[in-house]
Amino acid sequence: MTTIDVLVIQPLVALIFGILILLLPRLLNYLVAIYLIFIGLVGLWPHIFGSRLIH
Repeated sequence: MTTIDVLVIQPLVALIFGILILLLPRLLNYLVAIYLIFIGLVGLWPHIFGSRLIH
Protein backbone atom coordinates (compact mmCIF):
# COMPACT_ATOMS: atom_id res chain seq x y z
CA MET A 1 0.00 0.00 0.00
CA THR A 2 1.07 3.55 -0.63
CA THR A 3 0.86 6.08 2.16
CA ILE A 4 0.31 9.78 1.55
CA ASP A 5 2.84 11.95 3.34
CA VAL A 6 2.28 15.53 4.48
CA LEU A 7 5.24 16.56 2.33
CA VAL A 8 3.26 15.43 -0.73
CA ILE A 9 -0.06 16.93 0.36
CA GLN A 10 1.20 20.46 1.12
CA PRO A 11 2.41 21.34 -2.41
CA LEU A 12 -0.70 19.79 -3.95
CA VAL A 13 -3.03 21.78 -1.69
CA ALA A 14 -1.00 24.94 -2.31
CA LEU A 15 -1.26 24.44 -6.07
CA ILE A 16 -5.02 23.87 -5.98
CA PHE A 17 -5.59 26.85 -3.69
CA GLY A 18 -3.35 29.04 -5.86
CA ILE A 19 -5.40 28.21 -8.94
CA LEU A 20 -8.66 28.85 -7.09
CA ILE A 21 -7.37 32.22 -5.84
CA LEU A 22 -6.50 33.22 -9.40
CA LEU A 23 -9.96 32.24 -10.61
CA LEU A 24 -11.94 33.53 -7.61
CA PRO A 25 -9.92 36.14 -5.65
CA ARG A 26 -12.71 36.64 -3.08
CA LEU A 27 -12.03 33.11 -1.77
CA LEU A 28 -8.56 34.08 -0.55
CA ASN A 29 -9.49 34.50 3.14
CA TYR A 30 -11.39 31.22 3.30
CA LEU A 31 -8.76 29.21 1.45
CA VAL A 32 -5.93 30.51 3.62
CA ALA A 33 -7.94 29.80 6.78
CA ILE A 34 -8.76 26.26 5.65
CA TYR A 35 -5.13 25.62 4.70
CA LEU A 36 -3.81 26.87 8.04
CA ILE A 37 -6.34 24.84 10.02
CA PHE A 38 -5.54 21.71 8.00
CA ILE A 39 -1.77 22.05 8.39
CA GLY A 40 -2.17 22.78 12.10
CA LEU A 41 -4.32 19.69 12.66
CA VAL A 42 -1.98 17.46 10.67
CA GLY A 43 1.01 18.77 12.63
CA LEU A 44 -0.63 18.33 16.03
CA TRP A 45 -2.36 15.00 15.38
CA PRO A 46 0.57 12.70 16.29
CA HIS A 47 1.37 14.71 19.42
CA ILE A 48 -2.18 14.78 20.74
CA PHE A 49 -3.24 11.21 20.01
CA GLY A 50 0.09 9.44 19.62
CA SER A 51 1.51 9.84 23.11
CA ARG A 52 0.37 7.99 26.20
CA LEU A 53 0.82 8.97 29.80
CA ILE A 54 2.99 6.61 31.83
CA HIS A 55 1.60 5.85 35.28
